[in-house]
Amino acid sequence: MKKGMLVFWLAVIALIAAGIGSSIFIKSGPGQLDSFAQCLKDSGTVYYGAFWCPHCQATNRLFGKSKALLPYVECSTPDGRSQQQICKDKGINGYPTWVFPDGNILTGERTLEELSEASGCELPST
Repeated sequence: MKKGMLVFWLAVIALIAAGIGSSIFIKSGPGQLDSFAQCLKDSGTVYYGAFWCPHCQATNRLFGKSKALLPYVECSTPDGRSQQQICKDKGINGYPTWVFPDGNILTGERTLEELSEASGCELPST
């Protein structure tokens, strides 16, 4: 193999490795709303939703990477045709539904500001 081809292939391999490494590093970093999502969870707030619900999907996108920290309860059965017993017992009728420790309930898509006000959790400054 000629020296030029060897250098070319080593450069290609290095670029691929750098791309994979950077994508892993970027994905594993903290989310912008981690402290807010953690506060919601710590406060006793519960977020009820369903995987097939477009409003829940929009809410999850709103939280970005921080959605993993949300106090989320999946209400749908895996086939999407029924509701889990825990949600039936709590009287959850629509998604998303946010239940706060003081008994306050918010349904439908909500802004971060609305969730902050209802929960007492401070939004991080941007």
